[in-house]
Amino acid sequence: MNHDKFIGEVQHKARLASRGEAEAAVRATLQTLGERLTEGAARNLAAQLPREIGEYLETAEHGERFGVDEFVERVSIREGADPPRAAYHARAVLDVLRGAVSEGQMDKVLAQLPEELDRLVMAGPEGDLRL
Repeated sequence: MNHDKFIGEVQHKARLASRGEAEAAVRATLQTLGERLTEGAARNLAAQLPREIGEYLETAEHGERFGVDEFVERVSIREGADPPRAAYHARAVLDVLRGAVSEGQMDKVLAQLPEELDRLVMAGPEGDLRL
């Protein structure tokens, strides 16, 4: 999947008004995911994405431990959106991410996340995620 298609799918799934908003949601979500993953996992995941998108995973400090509330809070701050909106956007980004990389790679990502973050990744944009 190329950069434009990835951003376009996020814009559509998250019902965002502009590509700029979609880019901001992607950047905020993937930088936060990159902080949660080990450096190797972030690098391997980034390798399956367009360079411009994969860079968001690799620029973070890696291997931090935090749950879904902190994940959403970080996305919210980075994106400049309130937490419920940021959670919705993050679910859309992660849904597109899941479709853009191999199932095996996504399994490796999920193996590094606590169950509550697994639910965020697997929820899809319309998923039920109680924060």
